[in-house]
Amino acid sequence: MDNSENKKTPIRNYGKFGLIEHITDKATPVNPGTYLGVGDDAAVIDAGERFILVSTDLLLEGIHFNLIYTPLKHLGYKAVIRAISDICAMNGIARQLLVALGISTRFTVEQIDELYEGVYLACKKYGVDLAGGDTTSSLTGLTIGVTAIGEAEKESLVKRDGAKPHDLICVTGNFGASYLGLQILERERKLFDKDRTFKPDLAGYEYIIERQLKPELPVQLSGQLKDMGITPTSMIDVSDGLASDLIHVCRLSGTGCRVFYDKIPIDSETRKAAEEFKLDPAIPALNGGEDYEILFTVPLEFAGKLKSIENVRMIGHMTSPEKGYFLVSNDGTEIELKAQGWEKG
Repeated sequence: MDNSENKKTPIRNYGKFGLIEHITDKATPVNPGTYLGVGDDAAVIDAGERFILVSTDLLLEGIHFNLIYTPLKHLGYKAVIRAISDICAMNGIARQLLVALGISTRFTVEQIDELYEGVYLACKKYGVDLAGGDTTSSLTGLTIGVTAIGEAEKESLVKRDGAKPHDLICVTGNFGASYLGLQILERERKLFDKDRTFKPDLAGYEYIIERQLKPELPVQLSGQLKDMGITPTSMIDVSDGLASDLIHVCRLSGTGCRVFYDKIPIDSETRKAAEEFKLDPAIPALNGGEDYEILFTVPLEFAGKLKSIENVRMIGHMTSPEKGYFLVSNDGTEIELKAQGWEKG
């Protein structure tokens, strides 16, 4: 008897990236305009003189956000950021946005207005047009689907798979703040659940909480690199965790990597919060996720130019693939990097 029809494989056996590969491995483009389909931050469509970039993002209540401590205006803003970060991660510019909502009966029109206030605020700041979408009823709370559309010059498009051994590993901003902001919010929520008279005290955590609830994007990076005459060899937005996303680039590019512990940029408020949770700050920095910074690689020859770009740090270098993925501690000890971020989330 053939039991193949009765086989039930848990999704957790695959993880996020493994599941994506599994369900898309039969996706074979038949239209000549589909320059790049599944496998990068955004799909790439050949529109003649330029490439059109398209990316979709989904947020589910109870999975990606908790409305107990997430203002709807911030949620709308963050939904836009999540979507257009994929366009930025291919060295492109976001132009339009489509928003689809699944809304349960517990929401009022005024609450949806508040959500869209955040959407419009982010669109205005980043020069993106809200060009359409859809709404439907929901039995499980609030669902937000956002599709971002952008463009890139053909010679400027950057994918995840172009890194080479000896390339420098560079990042914008700092890491771990969003994860620790979430831990602070969750800690205060649990205390409130036990005692409804409890008043959360978030003083001193303003930066890391803002990084969780209302992140921003380093959209200036593309222009800065262009002005320097630098085209990255690979690029990815850091949403699943610095280690996880770096390893993803390595696997696609066929490289290994070395990241140096003391080079990872971590904000002082992040370090303080990590100490409170008895964590080495590098742990949330490497594995926390939702930082929405850009990780990119460039040839070694551009090291001097990169030093003059504010908010960019060189944290390591690519190696040959057989050398694996490692974090180098201050005393030279090598610790294997693993994808422990949001891969299974």
